[in-house]
Amino acid sequence: MASSFIEQVRDTLRAKYYSIRTEDTYLYWIKYFIRFHKMQHPSKLAESDVRDFLTHLALNAKVAPSTQKTALNAIVFMYRHVLESPLGDFSDFSRARTPRKLPVVLTKDEVRSIFSLLTGDSKLCAALMYGSGLRVMETVRLRVQDIDFDKLTILVRDGKGRKNRMTTLAAEVCKDLRLQIAHVQTLFEKDNALGDWDGVYLPHALDKKYPAAPFELSWQYLFPAARLSKDPRSEKVRRHHMGEQIVQRAVKAAVRQSAINKPASCHTFRHSFATHLLERGADIRTVQEQLGHSDIRTTEIYTHVLNRGGHAVRSPFSDL
Repeated sequence: MASSFIEQVRDTLRAKYYSIRTEDTYLYWIKYFIRFHKMQHPSKLAESDVRDFLTHLALNAKVAPSTQKTALNAIVFMYRHVLESPLGDFSDFSRARTPRKLPVVLTKDEVRSIFSLLTGDSKLCAALMYGSGLRVMETVRLRVQDIDFDKLTILVRDGKGRKNRMTTLAAEVCKDLRLQIAHVQTLFEKDNALGDWDGVYLPHALDKKYPAAPFELSWQYLFPAARLSKDPRSEKVRRHHMGEQIVQRAVKAAVRQSAINKPASCHTFRHSFATHLLERGADIRTVQEQLGHSDIRTTEIYTHVLNRGGHAVRSPFSDL
């Protein structure tokens, strides 16, 4: 659906420095919304039409609650920032509902079993997901400067909800991380020698504010892609980070080989991180901060295992 309006939405998203993934997602739902209303321009549609669309997603398309919420966020963005006509109250639409599921959590022996079958970058990524509670996308987006070996912390930039946070770093992975940074430096020097390399991607127009930053080692991705590629937005030649699908496939394969009878995935390491911290006596507020949850109720789901006092944070990876 190529139109001047869709291009206007795209330009607005980029002007506000939304990620390319969010851009693609929002454009998908906005196009879906327009098609649902038989190609009528959104400016001619009312709030009742938005409610009809959301109800359709819940009752007919049977989407998950998170999917319906994403669709609503896209439409709210369109009306607020593109049409400059903010929507009103949406308390009366049919919300998608699914039973709340307890997170899948691995035992320490199961974590060891999976780790024994992982190698290379995937193993190190898994170590950070379990040892620091990172999401897979947060892991592959790490920059060299986000690792603080002295304080044993990791800076997570632009995580879910576009938030930054600090989380713990297991001392046991520092050796492998230093080797990884040495690998990054080798690729960096190779890229720097090229005449047509445009440096690493920086978010929020930082490359305009700090033009030298894309060509500094500290800003390079900790898990760089195997080859250079063109940035789909700017057409610049860059070395992006490795795809999260590489890690996801490796973890899924390791779970199958280990014969663990749980639907474990990369996100299971994050669930296990939180649960094992609570088992070891960490305070739930501390776990909330480590995970980057805005609402303590999101973190409380992990108390189905154990919830007792304690304040010291020592990564559960140290027990492996």
